[in-house]
Amino acid sequence: MEPVLIVLVVLVVVAFIALIKTIQVIPQASAAIVERFGRYTRTLSAGLNIVVPFIDTIRNRIDLREQVVPFPPQPVITSDNLVVNIDTVIYYQVTDPRAATYEVASYIQAIEQLTVTTLRNIIGSMDLESTLTSREVINAGLRGVLDEATGRWGIRVNRVELKAIEPPTSIQDSMEKQMRADRDKRAAILTAEGARQAQILRAEGEKQAAVLQAEGEAQAAVLKADGEAAAIRTVFEAIHDGDADQKLLAYQYLQTLPQLAQGDSNKLWIIPSEVGDALKGLGGAFSGIAGNGNGNGNGSGPSVPRPVDTANKSTARPRVEPTREYPKIDPE
Repeated sequence: MEPVLIVLVVLVVVAFIALIKTIQVIPQASAAIVERFGRYTRTLSAGLNIVVPFIDTIRNRIDLREQVVPFPPQPVITSDNLVVNIDTVIYYQVTDPRAATYEVASYIQAIEQLTVTTLRNIIGSMDLESTLTSREVINAGLRGVLDEATGRWGIRVNRVELKAIEPPTSIQDSMEKQMRADRDKRAAILTAEGARQAQILRAEGEKQAAVLQAEGEAQAAVLKADGEAAAIRTVFEAIHDGDADQKLLAYQYLQTLPQLAQGDSNKLWIIPSEVGDALKGLGGAFSGIAGNGNGNGNGSGPSVPRPVDTANKSTARPRVEPTREYPKIDPE
């Protein structure tokens, strides 16, 4: 009985193993390559699948989701003979599990090496400044080459990103000094622009103030001139309405003479030539008043003795000044 029992136990174990190998559960977004006697038979999709035990074998299970693979820094020489280290990240997805299994031995390693060689070709035709400022161009170039090469491997490269571009230390120091110099230059330019704008605004303010002051002075001068003209017009109208004679004008003229000597700094003042005429007119007025007061204004009074010239023994006659007629002033 013991050999029979052992055989039964063995058969049960084999049946259980066969059952396990017959039922294959594939997770979602995954695929499995089935080989029969070492030859590709089919690709198992997600879900419950039945295979022939001990005849069909699962060669490879492939994840169909998008994968992210970072590659270590790679030294690359630019066109100006500078070595830069570039880190890259590849986003890819398996679209054909069969091609990914049989067309390439290790598609991860193949993508990495293809990325390195393509990157060196692209960076080798660019200088350092273009490399630092043309990441989008480099990414587009890498993606185009990788898509064309990995398409027959059943791989689709969705994105290629450059994580970092590290130039040599000496170049970094030079770039930092250049950036610092550029910032100092921009700061100096902004300061100068601010000072220039401030001077312009200050000058414009002073100009407007001067213009307003000049306009005010001009208006004040006009108003003053108008006032003086009105005053003169009023005086002339009063003189014209009062019918002033030569005597009154001479008297007013004499009243204004003391004003010429006003002021502490006046050491010398000049009398106009018209003073004599005014004095003569005023003297004639006083003589007429005196003659009328004595009753001899008409020549009936006692005669005044004439001065005698002792040299010629003749009577000297006084010089008679011709009378001047002054026109009346018409203010209009």
